[in-house]
Amino acid sequence: MSGIYIHIPFCRKACDYCDFHFSTSLGLKDRMISAICRELEIRSQKKSLIRTVYFGGGTPSLLSAEELQAIMDAVSANYSVSPDAEITFEANPDDITKASLNSWKKAGINRLSVGVQSFINRDLHYMERIHDSGKAEESIKMAMDAGIHNITVDLIYGTPGLTPAEWEMNLKKAVSLGVPHISAYALTVEENTPLFHRIRKKQKTAPEENAMTDQFLFLSQFLQEQGYEHYEVSNFCKPGMHSRHNSSYWEGLPYWGIGPSAHSFDGQKRRMNVANNARYIKSLEEENTLLFEEEVLTEDDHYNEFLLTRLRTSKGLTQEDFEQCFSTGEWVSLLEELDELPKEFLVITEEGIHLSREGLLHADGIAAELFR
Repeated sequence: MSGIYIHIPFCRKACDYCDFHFSTSLGLKDRMISAICRELEIRSQKKSLIRTVYFGGGTPSLLSAEELQAIMDAVSANYSVSPDAEITFEANPDDITKASLNSWKKAGINRLSVGVQSFINRDLHYMERIHDSGKAEESIKMAMDAGIHNITVDLIYGTPGLTPAEWEMNLKKAVSLGVPHISAYALTVEENTPLFHRIRKKQKTAPEENAMTDQFLFLSQFLQEQGYEHYEVSNFCKPGMHSRHNSSYWEGLPYWGIGPSAHSFDGQKRRMNVANNARYIKSLEEENTLLFEEEVLTEDDHYNEFLLTRLRTSKGLTQEDFEQCFSTGEWVSLLEELDELPKEFLVITEEGIHLSREGLLHADGIAAELFR
């Protein structure tokens, strides 16, 4: 196992666009922390060196100092964690204070993922975020003053009415704050989210696809001009500051997923924990077992996932990596299939293939065209 993902399924308030598993009721929080610690114990694996730990959600920054320390103690007790492990903690700007930053550092957190989403108050209101733009900026400065410099900021583009000048201002603000990593996502309207229903009832305006395309292309060009590497469709970093945890997903490395709705991958099987807080807790409390579904990947599944994940990255598909997993004959066949795709989407080199800036807009669709 290369890393551990820990899902904290609680939020203070639901954001309109979010379709992740979470609850705004905190009544089960104490028992959930105990259940997560119990799962870490049940799935103990001392022989594997853990290189990354990632707290996601939900809102991990809702954890108290004691709750976070309890989980970190359970990780240390049951896994061999590398001394230089990357330990990432997702935090909302409104939860970032001098006291919270000190407690996170004490627990071993060395990387923050701050859910800014926008430095424009109109956009934050549209997305039903609690914080305002001033708090977003203040929280990042506060984290850096506390000695946490490995920070990634989440931004969302495609909000209705977002002008090119406003999107440029958003990006300039993130760059001016000195954050070494930026993740930028197109606003997607997932079924059964509050945003989906409000758009359907004409209470809110839907995102414009053409505007999102223009904003993605500007995003990629602008951040690269500012010295950021566009190393994955939605991720940009200063040299050497890529997300080690998320990169392990794109490289197909095995990892543990802990908590309700969390996914795991051992190289052959995918495991999906039950996405129900009460059932997750009950199974661990009363039966000392874990409720999950499991999928054994076929050879075609491995092939398709290899294409899907690699084509999302700047490295793309290298012949060397491909032939370590598959055959030379399959590489030749893949090159023949690529001849059928639009040439402006592909960059072919001696080492292999990666997608152009325009091609990255269609990364998942291109991969699907090549699936077995």
